[in-house]
Amino acid sequence: MKKILFILALLAILLIAGCGKKVDTTVQGNTIEITDKGFSPKELKIKQGDKVTWMNKDSLGHWPASAMHPTHEKYPGSSIKKCGTSEESSIFDACKNVEAGSSWSFTFNEKGTWAYHDHSNPTLFGKVVVE
Repeated sequence: MKKILFILALLAILLIAGCGKKVDTTVQGNTIEITDKGFSPKELKIKQGDKVTWMNKDSLGHWPASAMHPTHEKYPGSSIKKCGTSEESSIFDACKNVEAGSSWSFTFNEKGTWAYHDHSNPTLFGKVVVE
């Protein structure tokens, strides 16, 4: 009986200790949120060499990738054909759905205005301006 009371007391303490604490799952810095309405912000200005993170806040998966759909070749060196190859980590293409609650990041080393879209829903688009 003492063992059960001890376990119940321990569970109560742990439950009370966890109350009121909010876990921050946001990404700081250059972040673009993906929702059912699209990308926010639609345009992001950054410096050359900055990393941008796409955070999926929707319940569905989204696939950020360089314009133009379906080839993803607008950003220099990018192409959907490079997904699944050793070059995948260097292209502006998630190469798969970023699932709900997950994120994907890309570092922009080329100056310019880079349009992108959601390969899973090509009606959603935005742009990153690299200065």
